[in-house]
Amino acid sequence: MASTYSNLGIELIGTGDQSGTWGTTTNTNLGTALEEAIVGTVNQAVTAVDLTLPWSTASNATQVARHLRLNLTGSSGGASNLIVPTLASGKNYIIKNSSDMAITVKTAAGTGILVPAGESRSLYQDGTDVVVSDSYHSGTFTGTFIGAGQFTTLSASGAVTGAGITARFASPGPIGNTLADTGAFTTLTASGNITLGDATGDSVTFNAATAPTPNTLGLAFTGTGGIKVPAGTTAERPTAQDGMLRYNSTLSSFEGYTAVGWGSVGGGATGAGGDTVFQENEVIVTTSYTLTTGKNAMSVGPITIDGGVTVTVPGGQRWVIL
Repeated sequence: MASTYSNLGIELIGTGDQSGTWGTTTNTNLGTALEEAIVGTVNQAVTAVDLTLPWSTASNATQVARHLRLNLTGSSGGASNLIVPTLASGKNYIIKNSSDMAITVKTAAGTGILVPAGESRSLYQDGTDVVVSDSYHSGTFTGTFIGAGQFTTLSASGAVTGAGITARFASPGPIGNTLADTGAFTTLTASGNITLGDATGDSVTFNAATAPTPNTLGLAFTGTGGIKVPAGTTAERPTAQDGMLRYNSTLSSFEGYTAVGWGSVGGGATGAGGDTVFQENEVIVTTSYTLTTGKNAMSVGPITIDGGVTVTVPGGQRWVIL
């Protein structure tokens, strides 16, 4: 009775066969085939050209595709596919991509899983394609980072992914260094971009601490760059809350919201070079407006008031047009 072979290419000796030599076959099964599948690791060079790992369905001899862990090496640039055998009963793989290119691990007919350069993935060939074998955790993330200037405690409700830190807060949740006694932030440090909120409607709330020291600042920005505030048209104004600040692209000016409504923020006099001589105002009133109670106003005319628009001057107050 001839030998048959398992899903992993382990030779199954037929009854009564290989008298006097079955020990050699058994030792190869145990020392090569099973060991490769359970703990085996092998280096495999990859290039920008797709690589199909050879597989013999009737051999217990060493095969790269049977190893549990594949350490991919190479420095050809670009991206390519590593095509593993399609084994009907499945096969686990741990892929360590030590090359300088992104490699997609897949079966010949599948779409597979991308393993970026320098990263590792625990994968499973399920008889059809290659899938991720470990579960993605999107709940609370906590961890300890060791090193000067690094986080002591990192915690977030939601996913923490990407270069630097990208966090979408569900609660929202805190992220940053945490004081053991109060839970207040000390610093937020990351290498790369930091994005708080990554979907329409996300809200990030910063609660300014009042005690203990050193949390005496509400929110401090340092450096020589700039801060970009939300920008949009008058029609795109959000549901107003006291203290909101934005850039109005319809009016080409910054505006803020108080209890009396939206109003222009800052600006002051302007001019060429370092001159601050000219106070400028629009010449067309496009939105109805009521002067703030107890205050007068002045404008440089002529002024046009659009149809259907009303300017209300309360009793005892004045609007002077020069």
